[in-house]
Amino acid sequence: MFSILNRNKEKTSVRELKRYYKLVDQINKLEATYSSKSDDELKNMTVTFKEKLQNGEEIINIIPDAFAVVREASKRVLNMRHFDVQLIGGLVLTEGNIAEMPTGEGKTLVASLPSYVRALEGKGVHVITVNDYLARRDYELIGQIHQFLGLTVGLNVPMMELNEKKKAYKADITYGVGTEFGFDYLRDNMAHSIADKVQRPYHFAIIDEVDSVLIDEAKTPLIIAGKMSANEELHRIAALLAKRFKKDEDYDFDDETKATSLTEQGIEKVEAAFGVDNLYDLDHQTLYHYVIQAVRAHVMFERDVDYIVKDDKIELVDMFTGRILEGRSLSDGLHQALEAKEGVSITEENKAQAQITIQNYFRMYPKLSGMTGTAKTQEKEFRDVYGMRVVQIPTNRPRIRIDQPDYIFETIEAKYEFVAQETKRRHEKGQPILIGTTSILQSEKVAKYLDKYNLPYQLLNAKTVEQEVELISEAGQRGRITVATNMAGRGTDIVLGEGVAELGGLYVIGTEKHESRRVDNQLRGRSGRQGDPGESRFIISIEDDMFRRYAKDDVEKFMKKIQVDEKKLILNKDVHELINRTQRIVEGAHFSLREYNLKLDDVINEQRKIIYTLRDSILKRENLIEHLRKMIFETIDFAVRDNAPEEVDSAQWEFEKIEQTLNTLYLTPITIDRETTKINAIFDQVEPGYLELKSFIEQYEENERVMSIIPQVMLRFIDRMWVKHLEQMAHLKEGIGLRSYQQEDPMRIYQREGLELFGKNYQELRRSIVEDLVVFMKTIDAKEKEEQ
Repeated sequence: MFSILNRNKEKTSVRELKRYYKLVDQINKLEATYSSKSDDELKNMTVTFKEKLQNGEEIINIIPDAFAVVREASKRVLNMRHFDVQLIGGLVLTEGNIAEMPTGEGKTLVASLPSYVRALEGKGVHVITVNDYLARRDYELIGQIHQFLGLTVGLNVPMMELNEKKKAYKADITYGVGTEFGFDYLRDNMAHSIADKVQRPYHFAIIDEVDSVLIDEAKTPLIIAGKMSANEELHRIAALLAKRFKKDEDYDFDDETKATSLTEQGIEKVEAAFGVDNLYDLDHQTLYHYVIQAVRAHVMFERDVDYIVKDDKIELVDMFTGRILEGRSLSDGLHQALEAKEGVSITEENKAQAQITIQNYFRMYPKLSGMTGTAKTQEKEFRDVYGMRVVQIPTNRPRIRIDQPDYIFETIEAKYEFVAQETKRRHEKGQPILIGTTSILQSEKVAKYLDKYNLPYQLLNAKTVEQEVELISEAGQRGRITVATNMAGRGTDIVLGEGVAELGGLYVIGTEKHESRRVDNQLRGRSGRQGDPGESRFIISIEDDMFRRYAKDDVEKFMKKIQVDEKKLILNKDVHELINRTQRIVEGAHFSLREYNLKLDDVINEQRKIIYTLRDSILKRENLIEHLRKMIFETIDFAVRDNAPEEVDSAQWEFEKIEQTLNTLYLTPITIDRETTKINAIFDQVEPGYLELKSFIEQYEENERVMSIIPQVMLRFIDRMWVKHLEQMAHLKEGIGLRSYQQEDPMRIYQREGLELFGKNYQELRRSIVEDLVVFMKTIDAKEKEEQ
């Protein structure tokens, strides 16, 4: 549709932007035409555009007029007129790419353009934000433009009634939170009637803060879990054992990948504690699972960083926003392992009933687009995983924010001391200061140092979104000091108070480099919006978490030649290269981990498609007897081939097992000739029984009672099999790291054994369904004969 990015360049090429500006010129030339139209004439353009598209008009041909109409509607409804750069952002989104626009450039208004154009196709548009608050805000604000133009607008947030959800999804444009759309997809594929499904086929999505949704949140899959009782005693014993374990002696833990495994010594300790011979025996798979989860809870999760303990409960903390994840818990026994570690009451375990990664969910949209202030550094991932390019949009006004070079200190204490002194110095002249941290724990440390100097501050610490937004929005007022996690209040504008511009604007201090340069850039971007003055500086230390975890050896070497001043500020010029290199290494490690997890989920994804397609077909009551006939045929085929493999001598064939399986189904019992030496001869002997059974079930095709029971039975067995399969795949994934001694790629083991597992479970599923339904039909048949 538009030109391809020159991928070798860091910035979007001038040539490409020229192409967008040509379209912007066309839109601008139409402004007078549409501003002279009445409200009704403007609204009627929606009908005109829809008719053109239905008559085969290409969407690109209506874009200039459609954009001009939205701009005019926005002026009338909201008194907001799109800037030229916002029109460029809209063009980038309409084509299905990412518009990188700095903070304060009005991304919310940009989304009104592509959402309108794509909604004209009549297939629904999803506008996705990072939280409920922003979804409601955009629905209420931008929704006015679309409603004025005759489109319907819906809101999709958690805890809605089924009918409300259906209505929201039927709307031309649906606003909501990304995870909720994903959970609705999973719930739809657990529904027991078509009437309980809410979504329609995917068409087009616009994701605000696209890097947060598709990259930061993509580490955690979406899981719908059912409750099951946990073995409390086993959790508590495993927790005691884990506390006694020593790193590198009893277990190995990789700080970078978070991979956790037991050493030979650790395995021996577990075997001795539980009196078992071989921990890796299949019989002890559950025991191994409890122990490894206890070790993970011990080494991967830090109290007051990853979770807090409150009212005899473990409450998880969102590492990106610092907020409590209300009602969320870890699955697969890990939450219970944390509860055992902290000695609180042990709750029921969550057992996955349905799951999907963020990546595989959003890849189902034929067209995906997004907006953010920071995406260019992650462009390769966006292109490889989602097929989206990143186009950098020029700012409406020149950016005059000053990004100062980093101050790097030798110790964490020296860093915090300098942050407090610097804050005091700026505060004395009335300049507002925003101090960004990477965790709640760090926010509280900063607060202690500010207390030392009796400085007044607002601490954003896992409060509600509404309070967070309010406090962040006021961070630009004169004399205000705000301490927040880097991601807090994302999507909220900070407007400068009166006289603040003359003081240099908002001063942003970063107290630790984030594991992604994007998040550092987001923090800087809080200052200097829409041509405002502003300043930013990172004040960090070489003892910070990231360097301790990822650059231990490099830091040790560096310390041998370190030069510092009296405040312990590092004077060596090459310290900046050490910082940048570490950050690039961390980004690479995280990318590899997301890539690895996606490859693992791709294995399940293929299986998920098979199960969900089968479920859908059954829910719609499509060819139910044909489904059953096919399952009977495949069950017979498998029973024969599994017990009489062609590559094995016929003397070893298990004729009895074939008979046992088939006689649970057949109306007339069969006996197979034991002298048979050819597999085709076995099929000849079992075929009459199959044809008799086929004819028997086909007579029920018009029987409404039988036809209403068949889907219920099928769905019950399918759902049971899928839950069991997900659990087995999780345990398989847990164990593949231990198999490296086989000198084989763990991924290949997982793919191969996952496929074998699915084949085995799918065969058991077919057989269970067939046996149950044949028994049911035989019972019906017997009753009917009795009544006659």
